[in-house]
Amino acid sequence: MKILPTEFDGQSIRRVYDEATETWWFSVIDVVQVLTDSENARDYWFKMKIRVKSEDGAELSTICRQLKLPAADGKQRLTDVATAETLLRLVQSIPSPKAEPIKLWLAKVGYERMQEMADPALSLDRARRPWQQHGRSDKWIQQRMTGQETRNKLTEYWSEHDIKKGSEFAILTNIIHQEWSGVSVKEHKEMKGLASHNLRDHMSEAELIFTALAELSTRQIAESVEATGMAENKTAAKAGGRIAAQARNQLENQTGKSVVSGESFLQSAPKKIASRAD
Repeated sequence: MKILPTEFDGQSIRRVYDEATETWWFSVIDVVQVLTDSENARDYWFKMKIRVKSEDGAELSTICRQLKLPAADGKQRLTDVATAETLLRLVQSIPSPKAEPIKLWLAKVGYERMQEMADPALSLDRARRPWQQHGRSDKWIQQRMTGQETRNKLTEYWSEHDIKKGSEFAILTNIIHQEWSGVSVKEHKEMKGLASHNLRDHMSEAELIFTALAELSTRQIAESVEATGMAENKTAAKAGGRIAAQARNQLENQTGKSVVSGESFLQSAPKKIASRAD
């Protein structure tokens, strides 16, 4: 996921873009703060959940998620987040002169996504911009985008064959990564000193290539047997990952260098190379 702060009427609203589901998640507390100008938006939101439950019997927490976002002290802390659609419903429950402007602002986010769907070049430009600003080379950016296209084709296949977005996507993704790299996604992020960052945004060119090979192989194997459901797609994921692992081992034997690296684009990231036992 990518954490991308934005502003409404001069006030910061934290938001996260989930690439796997192509969904924006907004900080509920930040939106409540904008609407109410409350000294304690967190307390307002807490009382609002209690009030709505007592009046309607509805649990507002069930239509939200909790994700880690940077807090005022700089630490990553769990906070309630909601989609634009859910926030539009919540805004209706908060009397505020800013209700209509913020609804228009939220709708604009959806409109921008619709524009990108109609003209994919806009989406590509949006994707390139932050990487360019962070000094990524054109070669790296091209590989990152090629890998994302491969990833999108795989997740599209999963969606059409009884795999649920979210937890099941994550399970299969981890299987593929573990098979080709020898480490889990979590372990690889820890090696690179990453917290809430997107692992792929901090991969080397080689790591991106082998990730794409593993996911391409997984999709083609799944398609060849029409894999449906978790059990069959887990088998395809393991097989696809192993194909990339074989290629990785051959390259490492020739070069004497590990493909899986602890290096990242964070200035403070540890500069180390993963040792391999295989």
